[in-house]
Amino acid sequence: MSVTLESPARSAPSVAPGSGAVRNPYAGLGTMIRFIVRRNWLRMLVWLIVLAGMVPLVIDSQRELFPTQAARDAYAAVANTPAIAALTGLPYAAGTLGGILNIKLWMTVAVALSFAVIFLVSRNGRAEEENGRTELLRAGVLGQHAYSLANWIVSAALAAVVGLACAGAAVSQGLPGSGALLMGASFTGVALVFVGVAAVSGQITRSSRGANGLASVVLAVAYLLRAGADVGATGGRANWVTWLSPIGWGQQTRSYGENEWWPLLLCLAAAVMLCWVALALERRRDLGAGLLPERVGPRGASALVRTPIGLTLRLQRGSIIGWMLGIIVFAFFFGGVANAMFHLLSPDTAIAKAFTGHSSDALNGLLGYFTMANALLVAAFALQSADTIRAEEADGRAELQWASAISRVRWAASRMLVPVIASLVLLGLSGLAIGGSYGAAVGDSSQAGRIFAASLAYWPSVLLVIGVVVLCAAAIPRAAATITWALFGVAVLLSMFGDLFRLPDWISQNTPFTAVPRVGADFTALPIVVIALLAMIAGWAGLAILRRRDMTAA
Repeated sequence: MSVTLESPARSAPSVAPGSGAVRNPYAGLGTMIRFIVRRNWLRMLVWLIVLAGMVPLVIDSQRELFPTQAARDAYAAVANTPAIAALTGLPYAAGTLGGILNIKLWMTVAVALSFAVIFLVSRNGRAEEENGRTELLRAGVLGQHAYSLANWIVSAALAAVVGLACAGAAVSQGLPGSGALLMGASFTGVALVFVGVAAVSGQITRSSRGANGLASVVLAVAYLLRAGADVGATGGRANWVTWLSPIGWGQQTRSYGENEWWPLLLCLAAAVMLCWVALALERRRDLGAGLLPERVGPRGASALVRTPIGLTLRLQRGSIIGWMLGIIVFAFFFGGVANAMFHLLSPDTAIAKAFTGHSSDALNGLLGYFTMANALLVAAFALQSADTIRAEEADGRAELQWASAISRVRWAASRMLVPVIASLVLLGLSGLAIGGSYGAAVGDSSQAGRIFAASLAYWPSVLLVIGVVVLCAAAIPRAAATITWALFGVAVLLSMFGDLFRLPDWISQNTPFTAVPRVGADFTALPIVVIALLAMIAGWAGLAILRRRDMTAA
């Protein structure tokens, strides 16, 4: 009989005698970095491709849309409005392609990348702790802070790579290298701050949902502070309130303009300080606990919450309110700029044709394009809401409910009904907002009802998205979220940019959203009926499969 002894050179890190605690709190850091990258590389690659890929697309479109300096100067005059400043930031250097790129894209990429790192930090931090995996890892020789620090390093690396990729994409399109590098660095700087925000949120709250919610609220407050500062700007400079917002710090680098690098020091200092605070909090709290005390709920649930639909509304009320506010704000923006944008468009450009589609009236075509874009936002909300069917099953919460008197079909149908009804309300309200703001701009109050009806015509398309989500959650549960978001992304690209890419009409005009008759076009009910039938078939098939298959965990 032989016994194999472990070599001293390969032994575990030293452990305090009798304590069971690893002396080095960062032991295993490199291993955890590789582990997190391996688990999240595809998700990070998608974010990288999407965010960096928008840069050349926007530059190409703006180069064709504003081919002359006179056209760019005209756009600069239109862009200098409170609505543009509130949504996309205070315009500067708007007479250059780099300045136009910032107006069109900077806020979108900065906010999207911030959301990306927030979700990544929470997914690999608080969510893993909530599910018990962090405790399992720490049961070995892993240091107390190794997993958290590795999580933040990987998230920061994603922000840096996206920033470099965006800068490289801009340089490849002929934009000045100094402005491109600063633009990419500003994206990274803002995202690094929210890596720190998400790190602290994960220590304060007890659940991944709470961590995401708290960090998202901080991001929303930063955006609103920046918007208020830009609306109240004087002489092309935002007022002092902008320095209370990390988004304002990134924007004040003013890439392609003055190229100020020093505000990025504020971003870096804030990120380091927040991560240091998060480490200090992690050292003092118990594993699995949060610093915020658990709120004591009522002794008994209300009659509404005791129903499947009421519970779903209670769980999703924050998400519904957030999406509603965001969609309505964008709807007012779409309607407010439609008339001004129409006068800027040259009807012979590919961009103008992509906006107006096959409409005989260019202004109606542009309104139809904005209404479709608004419907895509509503569909994104519906997808996220319906995706809780799979998320709750993966987290084990569905098993507790399936073990009670409620059937799987009734349980899933209640989670379908909420986005079904909420999307109808959102389409109606946002349609009224687009029509009302456009009507106010042109002095025609009848536009509100016209756009309202056109917006509601997209409801079957949103229902089809919900049906596909349910079908994927039932048939391919482990890959459901990835597949549904990928399919939705393809639908968005084909619907918004199919004509710009000069794709055949049988592709670009037959997505669930482009098949719906636009504003001002001849109304045809057949596409709407077909889409509604497909939505019902997909939803019915998903429920049927869900009823028969075994439960599948994460």
